[in-house]
Amino acid sequence: MDLVRTMVPPLEDSDGEASPLLITADEVARLLNLSKRTLWRLLSAGKLPAPVRLGNAVRWRREEIRQWISQGCPGNTTSPNQR
Repeated sequence: MDLVRTMVPPLEDSDGEASPLLITADEVARLLNLSKRTLWRLLSAGKLPAPVRLGNAVRWRREEIRQWISQGCPGNTTSPNQR
């Protein structure tokens, strides 16, 4: 089982479903309807919110991704030094 999911209690989604605070690249790609490869390219280009790095694990804050999507997915959200 994923260490982050066992350590961080899930929050309830707007529809009452439990959801974790941090989500994986697979989950972000699914939310954006992109391949993981395209997700990593967008991150390298600075067009995605900066992820959280926990050792070798890379996660995104679920709420930050949702807000970014609701704002129309604005580009240039990270600088190369933040990655």
